[in-house]
Amino acid sequence: MAEKPHMNIVFIGHVDHGKSTTVGRVLLECGAIDKYVIEKFKKEAGEKGKATFEFAWVMDNLQDVRERGVTIDVSHKKFTTDKYYFTVIDAPGHRDFVKNMITGTSQADAAIVVVAATEGPQAQTKEHIFLAKTLGVKQIIIAVNKMDATKPGYDQAQFNKVVGEVQSLLKSVGFKLDEVPMIPISAYEGVNIINAPSDKMPWYKGDTLVGALNKLKLPEVQTGKALRLPVQDVYTITGIGTVPVGRVETGILKPDMKIIFMPSNKVGEVKSIEMHHEQLTQAVPGDNVGFNVRGIAKNDIKRGDVAGPIDNPPTVAKTFTCQIVVLNHPTAIPVGYTPVFHCHTAQVACTFIELQKKLDPKTGAVKEENPTFLKTGDIAIVKVEPTKPMVVERAKDFPQLGRFAIRDMGQTVAAGMCIDVEKKEM
Repeated sequence: MAEKPHMNIVFIGHVDHGKSTTVGRVLLECGAIDKYVIEKFKKEAGEKGKATFEFAWVMDNLQDVRERGVTIDVSHKKFTTDKYYFTVIDAPGHRDFVKNMITGTSQADAAIVVVAATEGPQAQTKEHIFLAKTLGVKQIIIAVNKMDATKPGYDQAQFNKVVGEVQSLLKSVGFKLDEVPMIPISAYEGVNIINAPSDKMPWYKGDTLVGALNKLKLPEVQTGKALRLPVQDVYTITGIGTVPVGRVETGILKPDMKIIFMPSNKVGEVKSIEMHHEQLTQAVPGDNVGFNVRGIAKNDIKRGDVAGPIDNPPTVAKTFTCQIVVLNHPTAIPVGYTPVFHCHTAQVACTFIELQKKLDPKTGAVKEENPTFLKTGDIAIVKVEPTKPMVVERAKDFPQLGRFAIRDMGQTVAAGMCIDVEKKEM
């Protein structure tokens, strides 16, 4: 059987709007989880007095989370529809997990935003939609969940009201309304997930949630670009040698290739490539691989390095200009501010050396030139200088190496993408 085309999907939404239950239900309806697993969870959840949580539990592998009845694991789950093979990047809704969401969402081809029909969009819903947009997620589906809990149940008027609220939010962030499907569902009761809901919602004639997933468009494959492979870990394996591990973001990795690791500036030759303990003749974008490199010692390279071809090495930045969104900063960000940038697998402190302009979030037009500081909610163009060598690429050339989260004081303060890089001479 030929493999179905693959897509990464992220589920986002306010913390109590039923995101995990929706993920669990989709996995169940698409045959990715056995019914007996749900039954087992149901029994356990019932004993702890959290009976409606069983789907959420499918997503949780963390014991202490179960005790709290809150979902926090970012776990990768897989399911197939008749058209695609999906990997779910579960991105929890709590503030502290925004970083996971940023690193997760930056790899997502599409997002499902779960909004409770009973409450409509919340502040966090807006933040998530905004993030998805800023981080380059082009396709989103709105799942209006908890339709069973409206009064009366499956109420069309309440659905329409929430759709109106979500649409004005989407418009303010710059999504085109005709490209965003609005799907009424009940994840808990399993309504309109895979089968049409005619008995519960005779007024609804659109797609089911899985139907909408089948209408997503495949992203462009990045094989035509130069190789970029951020290193996650480096191992030394007795009898083999140095084995870096990472995910191919663009281009193709092949045995006998000469590659350079930046910013370590070390050159080696690929001897063999492995994925899931099998030898590969080549690795393509999306593949998580280990590869043995001749001419490189374990201490020559480290996490945060990026492998690329010798004739088109990964760009090491002296400075770079980026567009950022300030998500959550307690005071104000002036020139000289030096938080940690999390970009691909690198974590490097970078100093804001110029605040060039503030932009209007609705239109993208310049609102203020050379502002003195930035605060929560601002979108700005800034120039930053890494405090140590760091690979970053323009987001339009290599999206996966041009997006980042900015962290400080144990939280994500901003997210953004690189517009231009001033190269460092190595």
